Amino acid sequence: MSVRWALASLSLSMLLSSLGTSIANVGLPTLAQVFNASFQQVQWIVLAYLLAITTLIVSVGRLGDLMGRRRLLLTGIALFSLASALCGLAPSLELLIGARALQGLGAAIMMALTLAFVGETVAKDKTGSAMGLLGTMSAIGTAMGPSLGGVLIAGSGWRAIFLITVPLGLLTLVLAHRYLPADQHRAKTARAAFDPLGTLLLALTLAAYALAMTLGRGHFGALNIALLLLACVGVGAFVWVEKRVAAPLIRLAMFRDRPLSGSLLMSLLVTTVMMGTLVVGPFYLAQALGLSAVEVGLVLSVGPLVAALTGVPAGRIADRFGARRMTLAGLVAIALGCLLLSVLPSTLGIGGYLAPMVVITLGYAVFQTANNTAVMADVQPEQRGVVSGLLNLSRNLGLITGASVLGAVFALASATVVTAPPQAVAHGMRITFAVALGLIGAAFIVGAMLARDGRQR
Repeated sequence: MSVRWALASLSLSMLLSSLGTSIANVGLPTLAQVFNASFQQVQWIVLAYLLAITTLIVSVGRLGDLMGRRRLLLTGIALFSLASALCGLAPSLELLIGARALQGLGAAIMMALTLAFVGETVAKDKTGSAMGLLGTMSAIGTAMGPSLGGVLIAGSGWRAIFLITVPLGLLTLVLAHRYLPADQHRAKTARAAFDPLGTLLLALTLAAYALAMTLGRGHFGALNIALLLLACVGVGAFVWVEKRVAAPLIRLAMFRDRPLSGSLLMSLLVTTVMMGTLVVGPFYLAQALGLSAVEVGLVLSVGPLVAALTGVPAGRIADRFGARRMTLAGLVAIALGCLLLSVLPSTLGIGGYLAPMVVITLGYAVFQTANNTAVMADVQPEQRGVVSGLLNLSRNLGLITGASVLGAVFALASATVVTAPPQAVAHGMRITFAVALGLIGAAFIVGAMLARDGRQR
């Protein structure tokens, strides 16, 4: 029974962090009116949260390995709950953005350490099922955010979209405190073993990359190029520092582990494609198929709903048939969906879009669960936090890259997206998913090599 309650606390942690990502988006138009701000200003309500997660998730995972994951996870849940209250009470846009960054720090801790805790709460042969459950909760949080946010804004005002997570956070904190296993060891040299310079360099590098990919709303100008160059310099500086410090944030030798580096690369490529579906879908449905905003929302909700329903079964399948094999099966399904979307004519209507998207989403649910299971099942206990952080980082970088790169492909292929005729938008979608098919093909090659290596051992 205590294992179930421990998984419940981890599931709620994953639900809250994903809900925090999606619930604020629907409130941006309202917040722009309330604070008399431009879209560029209010988009920082979303960006501050995502930047905090992206820049800090590896560092907090490493910190959990050093100081104790239970202690840090409880701190993260408490911080998320406090920041949610501060968001709901913020009197100005600047303070709201600051509180969202603090909320993102709490979410980074929750995301990094929930995956790391699976190995300490369930038996190894049940790892896939637990990963599937966490994937399901993440999908539910993502799917529920826009609709719940819309209802709360209409009924209680914008502050309710942040305050709603306070009681959920407190419930999660109580369950985690009561049922999560105690830390097995305390690193007395945690402060000395932590890598502050590496942490700072990685955070600045990831922030530069994330901003390069998100600022400008599709226009890649001089500032974006400068930030991208800064990120490249940051990578070099980070590698140089990590090779020389006594206790590096990330042991670079980890990336010589082919299963780990291959899984991270596949995660990056797949989430790049999945973000592309979220960018392209609304334009295609609205402009090529002529759906209303409500109809677009209903169609787009099918994907997260499918992911929520298939997460746990996907985990059980991974446990039964092997994580590497099911990783490849998931990639094949995603590739099939991308192929269909790259060749199907728009005359097939909503069904011609929904059927391939269901296939893609099913494939993604299987892939994500199996890939996470393959990585986390065999990782050493003292490295679970940092490896979980790297898995989440690869996902976040994929989401950021997909929004920028596949969004740019779609814009170029459609000419001017906003004013493009339906035929041009449909052509743009087919070209975008042809590129996405190539990315999934590359991920499949990586997965096949890992599966072959596994059979040869």
